[in-house]
Amino acid sequence: MSGPTPKPRLVGELSAEFAGTMVLILFGCGVVAQVVAGGALTSPKGGLGNHDSISWAWGLGVTFGVYMAARISGAHLNPAVTLALAAFKGFPWSKVLPYTVAQTAGAFVAALLVRWNYTEVLARADPKHTTATQIVFSTLPGNGSLIAGVHEWGAFRDQVIGTALLVMLILAVTDLLNTPPGANLAPFVIGLIVVAIGMAFGGDAGYAINPARDFGPRLASFLTGYRGAWRDQWGNFYFWVPIVAPLVGGLVGAAFYKASISRYLPVPQPQEPGEIPTPPGR
Repeated sequence: MSGPTPKPRLVGELSAEFAGTMVLILFGCGVVAQVVAGGALTSPKGGLGNHDSISWAWGLGVTFGVYMAARISGAHLNPAVTLALAAFKGFPWSKVLPYTVAQTAGAFVAALLVRWNYTEVLARADPKHTTATQIVFSTLPGNGSLIAGVHEWGAFRDQVIGTALLVMLILAVTDLLNTPPGANLAPFVIGLIVVAIGMAFGGDAGYAINPARDFGPRLASFLTGYRGAWRDQWGNFYFWVPIVAPLVGGLVGAAFYKASISRYLPVPQPQEPGEIPTPPGR
């Protein structure tokens, strides 16, 4: 009698990456829609949240997305993370493109759902669907400000730094040879990392730090009425910045962690017969 037919492993991993990224974007784009579009209609304006509530919701979205997908796929939810793991942690290169497609598709579907759910509010707050509410879906230099003076290369710098910080800290809190959080708290700590990045590095470029998070919703907004979605408030093509810069930043962060921390961590030694196992570093 034959046993149960094994499920295709890669299909399950891609399904998990799709679902986890979808959860992340539902909370992330959802909170920006509430704060930016919904808040524009309150009296006084801004009555439905602020930058801090955006940072916390994005971080919680990451936490819930990681809990959703971690057991099956590792919950990368970010092509910059996937690329860095392939380059420095032995993740199969053959899975990088499929993971990226699944992550981007999850972000795209989630953004469509947010766009649909906030149809009336977005139409009332910004009837012409300009950059004023484009930031609900994708990032802009200086968060769309004409006063901040941030252009493509300033945003590029910001995204390299922010994503390097993200990937470096993800590697730190998931490295079993380091001091990873116990009691299955790693997803929560990773969410706190995103909250901290949002609060510390959110002004220059909206902390996309994730190509799928930006491109998927940007495409969804373009297909649903935001005809200027590929450009920034200055009229320059901008969509490539939150794609390329996070990929570079992820590699930089992983390389820094490997060079400054990973190479110096203690390696577990074979256990002597009759001895109680001692955690590394004790």
